Amino acid sequence: MPPAKRAAPMSPEERRASIVAAAIPVLRNHGRDATTAQIAMAAGVAEGTLFRVFPDKEALICAAIASAFDPAPTERELAAIDHEQPLRVKLIAAVEVLQRRIGSVWQLITVLALPQAGKPETPPPSSNEQGRVPMHDAGIVAKLEALFAPHRAELCCEPALATRLLRSLTLASTHPRLTEGPPLTAGEVVSVLLDGLRARPDEDLEAEVG
Repeated sequence: MPPAKRAAPMSPEERRASIVAAAIPVLRNHGRDATTAQIAMAAGVAEGTLFRVFPDKEALICAAIASAFDPAPTERELAAIDHEQPLRVKLIAAVEVLQRRIGSVWQLITVLALPQAGKPETPPPSSNEQGRVPMHDAGIVAKLEALFAPHRAELCCEPALATRLLRSLTLASTHPRLTEGPPLTAGEVVSVLLDGLRARPDEDLEAEVG
């Protein structure tokens, strides 16, 4: 029986990405108190391997935050939405994608921003982004506009404004610092955007009579 083939060794870029991906859940659970031993165990590597890839734990934390803010995975999810579906169905799927992004980024930034015991509070890397979830990335905006574009005749505004409103509603109803009570569901966000809040049976009746 021929010996089993060994898996091809990871490239430095693959090893770095693998460690960052494993580190993010650990950091979400433990914040800056996470140890490099915990991160190494999650990544399935020796602790020394971490320091061959990153100079110190802070550099690894910076890489984890950069990965969490990377818009590429969100763009791919938005691009995968079937454009042949009805507008409402497409928008609900899009809001669910955006809500996952808001939740994952905000949770990580929150736990990493907590002050360490006995030490002055130090803001996390990318502090310019603190308190803000980046849904303004050009790629994300373009993917959302593309969902609206085939339905221009159904809209009272251009796809660009519809996209801006969708992003604003999603952020305001999902971000823990902005919403009161439980966040709105994706269906509720889309309902407010497309249908508004007013019940208008009388107006509809008058229009039919007139």
